[in-house]
Amino acid sequence: MSAIATPHDPYAALRLPEFRRLISARVCLTVATQMQGVVVSWQIFQLTKDPLALGLIGLAEAIPSIVVSLYAGHVADSVSRKKIIVAAVGVLALCSAALLWLSMPAGSWLLAREQFHTLPLYMVIFLSGIARGFLGPALFSFMPQLMPDRERLANAITWNSTTWQAAAVLGPAIGGLVFAKAGITTAYAVDAVLMTLSLLLFTSIAARPLPPVEGERLTLRESILSGVQFIFHNQIVLAALSLDLFAVLFGGAVALLPIFASDILHTGADGLGYLRAAPAVGSVLMAVTLTYFPLRRKAGRKLLWAVAGFGLATILFALSRNFWLSLFLLFLTGVFDSVSVIVRSTLLHTFTPEYMKGRVSAVNNIFIGSSNEIGAFESGAVAKLMGTVPSVIFGGLMTMLVVLVTGLKAKKLANLDLTPKPAEAEKTS
Repeated sequence: MSAIATPHDPYAALRLPEFRRLISARVCLTVATQMQGVVVSWQIFQLTKDPLALGLIGLAEAIPSIVVSLYAGHVADSVSRKKIIVAAVGVLALCSAALLWLSMPAGSWLLAREQFHTLPLYMVIFLSGIARGFLGPALFSFMPQLMPDRERLANAITWNSTTWQAAAVLGPAIGGLVFAKAGITTAYAVDAVLMTLSLLLFTSIAARPLPPVEGERLTLRESILSGVQFIFHNQIVLAALSLDLFAVLFGGAVALLPIFASDILHTGADGLGYLRAAPAVGSVLMAVTLTYFPLRRKAGRKLLWAVAGFGLATILFALSRNFWLSLFLLFLTGVFDSVSVIVRSTLLHTFTPEYMKGRVSAVNNIFIGSSNEIGAFESGAVAKLMGTVPSVIFGGLMTMLVVLVTGLKAKKLANLDLTPKPAEAEKTS
């Protein structure tokens, strides 16, 4: 007896009002943080003219995020997730306000003093890293609680990625254009307004009770380490996270874009905004495509080819001297990266019990979220040693090597297929 197939509804999750508010809040938050990233990186590069200073931006945010992540995962599974989200976004709003103050005459004197220079900017970034460390696990584990069934959760994962990438398109473009046309103070003011709007939207969503815990009550240490143990005992999830970790760590050129924009492609702050936005444009288009045509058959092999494509596009970007070709190649990196993001998110949500999602997400943040910032530091440090273009070529080659090793060693990931299996009842009918 065969099951009656229900038609795929690409808008299933969007029909829920609270999910619409959640992704609207994330859009405002992402646009604000992406704007902030463009403006603060350009500001620090203009103050220092040092590629290593750009890498330190990522390190200043990654270190506190990594340090608090495992404890933050425990908190997300122990305390109201909405309260954590509101508190973390509140801190990020204060960081935006601090950057705005530092750009105004009342606070800019700090940056002009030799004994401080860029230190106040790095201190604000450090504080935002702590907030982000707590926000990630709480937001990851709160979103599924808004979904009434697994089908809408799968749809929500794709829309969550799509809207995030769309916001990542708008953020750099708005940041670069507002900075170029209206100045740094106005850019930081827009950032602060969007961050505040995000806080208000998150506040409007009703809290959800924590999922019931299965098994014996764990000690603090056992609870913190359980997320690590869960991932290392799941070979498919571990391989997918490791692949993403090393690809992002070595393959990203985003941290060096101010140098490419200024010294290689000879464009200004608005051009930097377009370059920063190009990967997200590609990610949005691919994510929208996957919303209508979910990635299921031979998903593992497609994931490996996509990450390899990401590495190749990165190498070609490093060799390009044409602005439009560079823009297109960054667009392709976003197309390939979107496949990896959606597959990884689907695996984490599918295989992780609800009561553990905060702790597992915390480990994911260490693997992936902070690897962006550590990758930014790696890019800046290698660029300092061997030059900007050779460092990006090296990163792309390392990414392709990681894909080759993963494909040979992680057979379960290479053979992963997400095609829905027949119901158990059909097997015995």
